[in-house]
Amino acid sequence: MFGQQVVNGLMLGSVYALVAVAFTFTIGILNFLNFSIPGIFMVTGMATWAMLKAGVALPIVVVLGLALGAALSFLVERFIFRASTHSDHYVPLVGSMAFLILFENLVLIRWGSDLQRLELPFADTSMRIAGLVIGIPQVIGLLLAVGAVWALAAIMRRTRLGRGLRTIAENPETATLLGVRVGRVVPTVFIIGGVFTALAGLLFAVNYQQVSPFMGEEVALKGISAMVIGGMGNIWGAILGGLVIGVVETAAITWFGARAVDIGVYGLLLLILFFRPTGLLGGHAGERA
Repeated sequence: MFGQQVVNGLMLGSVYALVAVAFTFTIGILNFLNFSIPGIFMVTGMATWAMLKAGVALPIVVVLGLALGAALSFLVERFIFRASTHSDHYVPLVGSMAFLILFENLVLIRWGSDLQRLELPFADTSMRIAGLVIGIPQVIGLLLAVGAVWALAAIMRRTRLGRGLRTIAENPETATLLGVRVGRVVPTVFIIGGVFTALAGLLFAVNYQQVSPFMGEEVALKGISAMVIGGMGNIWGAILGGLVIGVVETAAITWFGARAVDIGVYGLLLLILFFRPTGLLGGHAGERA
């Protein structure tokens, strides 16, 4: 029983981990908590449902969903972050929250507030290993999450773009003096964050076969918690934090019921903050945004 809950938690945690990476990437490089992320997560999930219902092939849905997430995140950068570069620090924060509300209301107007279910022929495909039931779509989602973070870590470590992003994270003024085109690099941060968020929305919709206009709110809280638990600014910490929260959530449901989920997750968050304020991987050598 415990092993099965760990498996289920890891699969759920992969969604939280991707959202946590999106939060970590923007706050680690730009010192900006982007509250539009849960809105992008929700829009992508709803768009996935709508496209599949319309008969669009899944590979095309994936490509269009990732492009949609990147485009929405780019809009936030263009109209909020860039426009408020010289404003007080809270202005882009409030602006991103306005985008979240805008996204939610546009979806409500277009598709209503009802929970929508996806019909997928492969949704229940699973395999048994040592008595554990492992869903194939969930395994693919977990591998995609880890693979995406590995690719991002490689970009940050080995490419010119990654070096520019790390320099901006240290000091934007110094980055400009060193020849980094900050105005061109910063949108990349939002686009990458949008792609990770869209991937999370796609995986949630496909793996759990349900979406709603309010699906981003709870995931956002878990994603931020995963970011803090794993270590602020550490993308591998975000993955670890998301997986830990997923396991804690499924274990709490199994042993104590659904009402105990928030107690387990946010109780763990408080314990981590009390005993290790920097997070599980905070202060460790590793890939930092």
